[in-house]
Amino acid sequence: MSDNAYRAIMMKKMDNVATALGDIPAGTVVELLVEDLSLSVALLDPIPFGHKFAVNPIAEEEDILKYGEVIGMANRIIKPGEHVHVHNLDGKRGRGDRVGA
Repeated sequence: MSDNAYRAIMMKKMDNVATALGDIPAGTVVELLVEDLSLSVALLDPIPFGHKFAVNPIAEEEDILKYGEVIGMANRIIKPGEHVHVHNLDGKRGRGDRVGA
C-alpha cells in the first residue's frame, strides 16, 4: 500500500534511481511523479535518508543516472526497489584503473 508520508525525489524521467527524502522502510510503495511520468516502486530494502533506490531494472555495467547525470555504473543487476549504493554501484570518475578502458 502506498504511503504518502514517505517521500522521494526523481528529477528527470531518464533517471533510473530516486533519492529518499527521509528513512523509508522496506515494503513501502513510493509514488513518484516526474515530468509526464508517474511511477510506483515497491521498496525491496529499507532506504536511509539521502540514499538511492532503483526505479527500473538496471543491467550490470549500465550507467546509473541521478538528476539527469551519470553517477556511476552498476556492478551487478539491480532490481526496481533495491537500495543503490557502494555495494552495487561503481564510480566512473577519477578511477586510474579505468584509464583507457
